Amino acid sequence: MTGEDRPIRSGPGRVLVAVYGVFALAATSRAGVQIATRFGEAPLAYLLSAVAAVVYIVLTVALARGARRVAVAACLVELAGVLVVGTLSLVDAAAFPQATVWSGYGSGYGFVPLVLPVVGLFWLLRRRPV
Repeated sequence: MTGEDRPIRSGPGRVLVAVYGVFALAATSRAGVQIATRFGEAPLAYLLSAVAAVVYIVLTVALARGARRVAVAACLVELAGVLVVGTLSLVDAAAFPQATVWSGYGSGYGFVPLVLPVVGLFWLLRRRPV
C-alpha cells in the first residue's frame, strides 16, 4: 500500500480526527453554554458557534469512518464559514457583539479554524479511495 492508497483515517488522518474531535467538543460546549445562558445578547453569534459545532462533529465522524465525500463537503463548508464569518466579523463588528468560533478567522482559537480545513482538504484530496 503506497502513501496515497492508505485510508484517510490512518497516519496524519488520526491526528485530524483527534483535532476535529477536540474542536467538536469545544465548540459544542461553548455554543451550548452561550445559547442556554446568554442567547439574547448575541443570537447570531451563538447560533453560528452552534453551526460550527455541528460541522466539527460531522467532520470528526466522517474522518473516523473514512467517509471521504462527506468529509470533503464538510471541510468546504467549514472553510467557507471561516472565510465568510471571519470577513463579516471584521467588516461589521456590530453584527457580532460576541465572538464565534469563526470570528476573526478563528483568532480566538489561534487561527486553527482557518488552517484546519485547508490541512483537511489537502489530506483528503491526496488520498485515493481504497
